[in-house]
Amino acid sequence: MSPATALHDPAFRAYLGIVFGLLLGAGVALALLHFVWRVELGRVWKTYRSWLWMAPLVALAIFAGRVPFIIGVTAVSLFAFREFARVSTLSRDRWMNGAVCLGIIAVGVAALLDADPVLVPVGALALISLVPVLRNRAQGGLQELSLGMIAFVYLGWMFGQLGFLANAPQAYGYLCYLLFATEVSDVAAFTFGRMFGRHPLRSEISPHKTWEGSLGALALSLALPFLLRFSFPFFGTRELVLTGLIVGLGGQLGDLSLSMIKRALGAKDWSAVIPGHGGILDRIDSLIFVAPLFIQMARYYHPGR
Repeated sequence: MSPATALHDPAFRAYLGIVFGLLLGAGVALALLHFVWRVELGRVWKTYRSWLWMAPLVALAIFAGRVPFIIGVTAVSLFAFREFARVSTLSRDRWMNGAVCLGIIAVGVAALLDADPVLVPVGALALISLVPVLRNRAQGGLQELSLGMIAFVYLGWMFGQLGFLANAPQAYGYLCYLLFATEVSDVAAFTFGRMFGRHPLRSEISPHKTWEGSLGALALSLALPFLLRFSFPFFGTRELVLTGLIVGLGGQLGDLSLSMIKRALGAKDWSAVIPGHGGILDRIDSLIFVAPLFIQMARYYHPGR
């Protein structure tokens, strides 16, 4: 991955055109709804305006090359952990915070070195486990230890697999597809839910999600690998179906898992840093299961690609 390579990569250029076209089309549609038909859009405008800077920022990170992209993924992981720590009160424990941050950074370094990542989670979890042991404290130690491990596994190790995808020969096709398809699936779940939603999916975890929205997002996720097959032209039908299931089911599992933790901690959003979306963690939660599941599937069926 490099700027020169990106300019000549057909997958990267195709996604630039697709994203630009979708943003332009969505802007025109929203403008017509608001100014012509006088539909009150409320939060939708905020959400759309945030996409106008988030999408170019992600494209720039991919365009900049392998090293900047991996550093960017690591930085997003650290900012997401900061939100997690603040909501969970883990931020009060500087030692546990430091251990989790070191683990997240270690994942980024392993991706930069294209090293065997097997020992990284073992070492990071050992370091996190050492914190309450070295402090010789049992009271409250289990909760801090559990939160620290959850934060590292979800935000450092699993989300950090995006950085390892940057080392793949087919990095542009893989990364552009996963980032695009996962976000489109999120939008589809919201859209189908608003249009057809009648039955709550998990009312105590995410009150606004519905079975209709979930099934609509899954159906679109299963269709996207076939519609965007240029992203991985060597994938057979089996791999395309698995890719659809990974995005359609894995994305929703990540969203619901983090929503469950968020509700248990008594928060509605992880933060308000992204208008219309909530926090960074609210935006990346769908990728937490998608990234590691996809990379393992791709390596299994197409090692070296």
